[in-house]
Amino acid sequence: MNLADLNKIALAMVTSGKGILAADESSGTIKKRFDAIGVESTEENRRDYREMLFRSTEAMSKYISGVILYDETIWQNAKDGTPLVKLIEQAGSIPGIKVDEGTQALPGCPGELVTVGLDKLAERLKKYYERGARFAKWRAVIDIGQGIPTTTAIHVNAHALARYAALCQAAQIVPIVEPEVLMDGGHDIDRCYEVTQHVLRDVFNELYVQRVALEGMVLKPNMVVSGKKSPKQASVQEVAEKTVRLLKSTVPAAVPGIAFLSGGQSDEEATAHLDAMNRIGGLPWKLTFSYGRALQAAPQKAWSGKAENVAAGQRAFAHRARMNGLASKGEWETGLEKKVA
Repeated sequence: MNLADLNKIALAMVTSGKGILAADESSGTIKKRFDAIGVESTEENRRDYREMLFRSTEAMSKYISGVILYDETIWQNAKDGTPLVKLIEQAGSIPGIKVDEGTQALPGCPGELVTVGLDKLAERLKKYYERGARFAKWRAVIDIGQGIPTTTAIHVNAHALARYAALCQAAQIVPIVEPEVLMDGGHDIDRCYEVTQHVLRDVFNELYVQRVALEGMVLKPNMVVSGKKSPKQASVQEVAEKTVRLLKSTVPAAVPGIAFLSGGQSDEEATAHLDAMNRIGGLPWKLTFSYGRALQAAPQKAWSGKAENVAAGQRAFAHRARMNGLASKGEWETGLEKKVA
């Protein structure tokens, strides 16, 4: 493992004013999103859509530091035969790859899941590196509900995240470590804080045990927010203050940066929360974004599967990328949302 090179890539992933595009939706997830805009989810349509994003010169070169790809996408070529990973590189962005293989029910823990995909991961990482991937992503899912999460679910998922991270670094690939505490329930923000704190402490303990170099990774956590079904929704400022306080108490300063997931927040909510955190300042790590739906919902709608709408889709993508780029520097304002290029 060359830690200096891993650290260089990790720092580039959290470059000021830029963030990571999560374009790693599984075939099932992208189908749901295409269904919503009336587009058939064929391999060609998925290719054309992602090519549209990666050829969005303004967004990719100015605001996107890296792109997380799905297995199908990393092997695809653009219409003109150029590998999609090359389009990403040509835009000055870093190709990455989602390597987990989804979730399974966790035995003995009703209602809880464990992420799988460690078998043969070392071999897969070699092939992804050869294709151009320089970072990877693994998502662990922790739900909040009656009697959950259990210590078992938190520990098993933290252990798998750390094993994945160690394998990535051995393959000279920067791991994005993504423990997501879901915001789907009726819990309040303080319950989210409590569970996320437990999760992050366990994750960093496991990373230490498995000798993962913190300087060569990026953390992708949830923000501390109220559950979607909670009657009391926290304000933007409360989310920012509690998230920053939590991270300061759990995330070592050696970690180069934190790239938040949006987790079902609206486009503008995810941007506002990130901006408010960066306005607090005095942080030992960079705070940026690694958004999927919060970057893509607008361009998907603008594109709607039609070749004549490619430019409109790219404008919508560039706008959302710019808004989040500004938020990653604490320079976003609500009024800017109206000024679509």
